[in-house]
Amino acid sequence: MVVHLFCPSGPPPDDAEPARVGFVVNKAVGNAVLRNRVHRRLRAVMAARLQELPPGSLTVVRALPATATSSYDELVADVDGALKRVLDAR
Repeated sequence: MVVHLFCPSGPPPDDAEPARVGFVVNKAVGNAVLRNRVHRRLRAVMAARLQELPPGSLTVVRALPATATSSYDELVADVDGALKRVLDAR
């Protein structure tokens, strides 16, 4: 799994938009049923972590083929690790 984060520079203004998240799950992950399952799981994981993201930020989560065979708990661990790396690098 790959996570990209774009944050506008400087402190967020008072009227900053909420953080947004997008997902990329391409055909290398599997057939449509598998891709949709991975997308739904990733959406659920990120929904619980949306408050941790800076206001106005844009995040893209790209699923790699190995995510098709990952359990929900493994996805949570992967997302948490990737978000920690990205947020620490800011």
